[in-house]
Amino acid sequence: MNILVVDDEKEIADLIEIYLQNEDFKVYKYYSSKNILTDLENINIDLAILDVMMPDIDGFSLCSKIREKYNFPIIFVTAKVEDIDKISGLTLGADDYVTKPFQPLELVARVKAQLRRYKKYDNQINNPNIIDFRNIIINSDTHECYLNDKLLNLTPIEFDILWYLCKNRGVVVKTEELFMEVWKEKYFEKDNNTIMVHIRHLREKMYDTNKNSKYIKTIWGVGYKIEA
Repeated sequence: MNILVVDDEKEIADLIEIYLQNEDFKVYKYYSSKNILTDLENINIDLAILDVMMPDIDGFSLCSKIREKYNFPIIFVTAKVEDIDKISGLTLGADDYVTKPFQPLELVARVKAQLRRYKKYDNQINNPNIIDFRNIIINSDTHECYLNDKLLNLTPIEFDILWYLCKNRGVVVKTEELFMEVWKEKYFEKDNNTIMVHIRHLREKMYDTNKNSKYIKTIWGVGYKIEA
């Protein structure tokens, strides 16, 4: 992966480069902000580490310019620790903030964390087989479902019910439609009890069994709904 490092303190930029290279990252190092925006058009950057206090274009201004075209993670490195600086930096689009002096290994750990988060987010928004909303992440490729970062132990039927309801969130799914979609069979009135039992088990595994269910709503006489 390609990391952009911009710091006018040569010793710090060189130190960051060494530690990143030890982790097999390719580093594009600059001692000033000059020419960076032009060069970015020809470099596929995965993450940027920017010093805030630089003589030509400061890190905040550079971050704003980068955010006009790119959404890769940005980490600020600076000697300024005032809260207003942190707020300003994060508001401009930075993802993390490290103050000097810092431990190089801590910076590398933060780089890896931001890359994992960005890769996960990027995969999710571009993968039609992953639904991510309201602390639910459900993946039809891996047949896994997470709620509040905890893996739910769902049966295949329970998974299919939740997937279909999440896929149609905001819309009432009729009981007949849900049965035919999940069980792939013609619906009869007796099958309503079968659906109710599976919905109850699903709610129990989602710790959502009170009368005012947070996730799966029963629309009496019609079907079920998950709010968007």
